[in-house]
Amino acid sequence: MSCDQTYPGIVDDVVKLIESVRPHRRVFQVTAPGAVVVQSNWVHWPCLFPQHGPGRKHERAILLEDWQRVLVEEHPAAFLRGLFHSDGCRVRNWATRVVAGHQKRYDYPRWQFVNASTDIRELCCWALDLVDVAWRQSTTRTISVSTRAGVARLDELIGQKS
Repeated sequence: MSCDQTYPGIVDDVVKLIESVRPHRRVFQVTAPGAVVVQSNWVHWPCLFPQHGPGRKHERAILLEDWQRVLVEEHPAAFLRGLFHSDGCRVRNWATRVVAGHQKRYDYPRWQFVNASTDIRELCCWALDLVDVAWRQSTTRTISVSTRAGVARLDELIGQKS
């Protein structure tokens, strides 16, 4: 798995996760420009991730197996954490409004998830629905969580990238 080297906490999380699945196998970290590739060789990885395959993920179906859907339903926060920590960000958004004849600027936090795959975006929205977080599709490839309650809930469930 390729990880952004800016987030060593995420790299550590990926290493720990792989070690928990395969506790007696070696996990390798290979550095590349701007990235850390975390890998562990095992012939059965495709059994755990049948969505993996040749070609670009946004050009092929990404569907969860029944057993995977059950796991996400039981642990939606962990699923969302993986999605947002890989293809999402928490940003400060702003808007202006005229109040009593004066232009006023409002700043507020927002979570955004961006992915070219319709299937992956739909899985993200499904998981957000499971945890009662309001979302909207703000652009073709972007899912936004902008309400104060929704942002607070995601902050609680998935935490900041580190």
